[in-house]
Amino acid sequence: MLRKVAFTMYPVKDVDRARDFYENKLGLKPASVGNHDGQYWIEYDLPDGGCLALTNVKPSQPSEAAGGTVAFEVDDLERLMSDLKSRHVTFRSGIIDTPVCRMAVCVDSEGNSFLLHQLKRTS
Repeated sequence: MLRKVAFTMYPVKDVDRARDFYENKLGLKPASVGNHDGQYWIEYDLPDGGCLALTNVKPSQPSEAAGGTVAFEVDDLERLMSDLKSRHVTFRSGIIDTPVCRMAVCVDSEGNSFLLHQLKRTS
């Protein structure tokens, strides 16, 4: 039986550039970093659960059209978007408003897309 998503993995081409993006622009802290002869596996555990892994071990090419996308839950979408734009993060959308959430599509330094997601509060 499936219990949870253990991690979401994105391929990267340039490990240093990807780490700079996720650590210095998004503010994530690495939970573990493995390196064997230049083959990296880096995990970022998120405070409320979930894990994002970056790797150059697999020969996959980063792409914003590759299929799955990670969505990061945020508290204040507008404030974070403004902050990330000041850090030159590329957005592929403005705010997408749905009945239950608001979100925006971004692209990381390697070309992978990800979402910033904010649930709407229910009364």
